[in-house]
Amino acid sequence: MRRLLASLRTPFGLAVLGCLALAGWAVLTGGAFDGPIARQVRTHSVYADAGTGLDAAAAERVIGNRRLVVVLLREGADLRAACGDVRGAADGTLVLVMSRETEGFDTYGCSRLAGHDDEHFGDAFVAETTIGDGIDPFADKPLDAVKVIAVNYDRLAKAGIVPAGARTISPSLPRYLIAAAAILAVLIGSAGLFLGARRAGRLAAGRRERREAATDARTVLSAAMAAVAQRIIDADGRAKHHRRVAADYVKLMEEIAAADRRGEDDYSRFTERAERLAGRLRTPA
Repeated sequence: MRRLLASLRTPFGLAVLGCLALAGWAVLTGGAFDGPIARQVRTHSVYADAGTGLDAAAAERVIGNRRLVVVLLREGADLRAACGDVRGAADGTLVLVMSRETEGFDTYGCSRLAGHDDEHFGDAFVAETTIGDGIDPFADKPLDAVKVIAVNYDRLAKAGIVPAGARTISPSLPRYLIAAAAILAVLIGSAGLFLGARRAGRLAAGRRERREAATDARTVLSAAMAAVAQRIIDADGRAKHHRRVAADYVKLMEEIAAADRRGEDDYSRFTERAERLAGRLRTPA
């Protein structure tokens, strides 16, 4: 647990917590817990229960881009509860919830327009009570009732009671933030991979150069030692001086073997000693 808490205090841990907070915000504001009505009207202007006889797609074409939402429920449904269900999902619109009765419609208007519960309370009350005027004769033709509702909205807009502008449906702010974070993560990740690849390439190139240099140095040393060995063989131990060189040669071979076991790659000192041994063989004792 301590290690987990410590990791959360790092920049990476803080970034993870930030992303989790944004994700939770997006879930809450994006409609993850919406009911069927709210889920529909979040991106559409019409919801109709099965069996109500309303062609929702045709009704949406009638409403167009007006800031208007029509919800048609089955007979006897709780209209007020349905109005509460669309809170948040239908923000910025005038909502009319209705259900068919024996002679007409039962209606419940609820404004979700800006300022509906404070400075524009009066306008909201007028809109809620008049948006459903004149629809009772079309109880058997719900699409015609929607046409009347659309006309009522236009009258209210002309009177300045409801906004005449178009309804805009856009993702919630956290979704924008998550998208921006994802793009930023891709860019930073790509830059990190690029820089990491360049650094790895430089390191690999450096190791290869060192290996090649070590191989070259080992080759030079081997050639020098071979020359010494050949001269020792040619001398055939004829002089005490040559026998001392042979002993030094054996000692040098042991040191080179020990350096190989240690993984050393600098053989220059051994090469210099081998060359000195070769010089001693050329010099008479």
